[in-house]
Amino acid sequence: MIKVTELYKSYGILPVLKGVNLHIQKGEIVSIVGASGAGKTTLLQIMGTLDAPDKGSLKIDGQEVSGLKGRVLARFRNKNIGFVFQFHQLLPEFTALENVCMPGWIGGQNEAEVHNKAKDLLGFLGLNDRISHKPSDLSGGEQQRVAVARALINNPAVILADEPSGNLDSKAAEDLHQLFFKLRNEFHQTFVIVTHNQVLARQSDRMLTIKDGVII
Repeated sequence: MIKVTELYKSYGILPVLKGVNLHIQKGEIVSIVGASGAGKTTLLQIMGTLDAPDKGSLKIDGQEVSGLKGRVLARFRNKNIGFVFQFHQLLPEFTALENVCMPGWIGGQNEAEVHNKAKDLLGFLGLNDRISHKPSDLSGGEQQRVAVARALINNPAVILADEPSGNLDSKAAEDLHQLFFKLRNEFHQTFVIVTHNQVLARQSDRMLTIKDGVII
C-alpha cells in the first residue's frame, strides 16, 4: 500500500531524512516512534504529500506520487489520504457535521450524499447527539472523533495520524487507540501513526523506530 524507497529530505543545511526505506501492507496499523527531531513528522508529511522529498520514491497503492504537482496532487491527496492531527484542526465556525463534510465537498462529491455519509460516520463514532455542536462545545475526545470521521469521509486508502492522542487524557487516548483497530476492521484502511505513546505503539501491528533520519 505504501512503499518508500531511499527517501532524503533536508531543510537548509540540516539533513532530516537520510535514506528511509519502508513498505507498509494494505490494512496494516503501523506506528512510528523515535525521539523528537528524529524525522517522524517529516516522514509522515512526505507520505501524506504535504511536503516533497529531495530525493527518493513514494508509492501509494501502486501510484508513484513523488512527481505529482498542483491540482493533480491535491486531487490525489483528497481522494486517497485522510489525516488526523494532534490538535484536531477543526474549523471553529462550523459544526461537527460540517467539519466532517468538508473534504467531500472540496472533492466535488454530491452535497446530499456527503451530508448523509457524514451523519452515518458520526453515528458510528458515537456522536449522533453532537453533530450540530461546534468544536468549542465538544470535549477533546469528541473533537478527535470528529477529526477521525473527517479523515474517513472520502474512503481514503490510507489514514495518517500525527500524535493523535497527544492532547487527550489517558481514558480518551485508550478509546482512540481502540477506535483505530475498530475502523481498520470495519473499513480496511491502512493506518500510519506517529506517536510518543508507547502503549499505542506496542498495540500496532508493527512498531518502527526512526533514529537520526533512518528506520532502524
